Amino acid sequence: MLSPLDLSLINGPIPKAATVAAALALTCLAIRKNRTWWVRVLPIVVLACALAVTGLTLVINHVWKPWPEPMPIILMVWLGAALVAVSLGVARLRPSRWYGRVLTVVAAVAVISGALTATNAYYGLYPTSRAVLEVFNNPSVDLPDSVPVAEELVVPPGKKLAEVWSPADLPEKGTLSETEIPGALKGRPAWVYLPPAYAVKPRPRLPVLVLLAGQPGSPRDWYDAGRISDNMDEFAHAHNGLAPIVVMPDSLGSLTANPLCLDSKLGQSETYLTRDVPKWIKERLTVDERREAWTVAGLSQGGTCSLQLAVRAPDVYGNFIDLSGQREPTLGTRAETVKAAFGGDEAAFRRVNPLDILAEQRFPQLAGVIVAGKDDGVYRPAGAEVFEACRKAGMDVLWKELPGGHDWNVWRPGLYGSLPWLAQRTGLVR
Repeated sequence: MLSPLDLSLINGPIPKAATVAAALALTCLAIRKNRTWWVRVLPIVVLACALAVTGLTLVINHVWKPWPEPMPIILMVWLGAALVAVSLGVARLRPSRWYGRVLTVVAAVAVISGALTATNAYYGLYPTSRAVLEVFNNPSVDLPDSVPVAEELVVPPGKKLAEVWSPADLPEKGTLSETEIPGALKGRPAWVYLPPAYAVKPRPRLPVLVLLAGQPGSPRDWYDAGRISDNMDEFAHAHNGLAPIVVMPDSLGSLTANPLCLDSKLGQSETYLTRDVPKWIKERLTVDERREAWTVAGLSQGGTCSLQLAVRAPDVYGNFIDLSGQREPTLGTRAETVKAAFGGDEAAFRRVNPLDILAEQRFPQLAGVIVAGKDDGVYRPAGAEVFEACRKAGMDVLWKELPGGHDWNVWRPGLYGSLPWLAQRTGLVR
């Protein structure tokens, strides 16, 4: 029997029920048998909240700009509804009796819960209540020590790992570890997923997937919203414990920072991800060191970064997966980006911009997957342009469109649906 904690928070009855409850609660908060209420209080509250949401949206979209894309209208509506509910609740509390106050608080909470549920469904952040509860859980275990060369499984030339792999005492699940990766970019902890095969001796040299979050974001996003452990364990279960090692470094340095995955005035992000992180992985983990076995992937800004690193460091990463990436590294506009990162030097930006590089160089040794949401009006056209540029540059590149917008409803299946391609490309299976 399905546990209530495993019911979907994205589709099905829970989001619909939360929306209906919020609408009814907001209606109850708005209705009152008092002429002054209808003539003064209610209009003033609604107008003030509308102005507040509009002002906040303008600040976010045009002044603060913590992320490149504008705030979605549906979220502005829900934010306004929540503000109206709280304001009307405060206005109703004092003249009400105790039971009226209780009902007022319950109604306000229902509207806020509806807004949070709608936001979660829009972005596809947490698929179930169990996933929400796991936000308060630290799943980290200690990274195992490296094994001597004699205890590694050697794959004969011409064979794939799965063809010579016959493990004993295979664990049911992989492990997730929190660690630190030193280097040019000092940020928050990184996360490392090790598949069940990593716990077996002799240990196989496994392919590497360097997985990046979006902006704003953190490496742990791939655990909480991305369900990295569940999905990689599922893939490993179908492949006798084999799956890529997944390393999720902090490519930003802080929640809202955006160093653009470049070496610039904003930081040394490219050096960190192409030199420091690979060096740490090779020294600390038992991995397949061939460039064909290394993949960089990411969502949104992290997707842009994955393409950048592939064309800037093709000797490090042989493959990339761009999940709803941008047309180019950006802080809003080309002019703003060039000014902030390169002091206005347009030529310096063009030398590191993927589309400019792809127009002048060929990369037949690279392979990639570009994923976009069918309803993503901003990043789907950008992805299509990037795909065409990659194809013309000689890459072995695939284009995938999935139902959804710029959200986890696209990014989760976009990554995990690409794992069979990745396993073949990296030499895990034939």
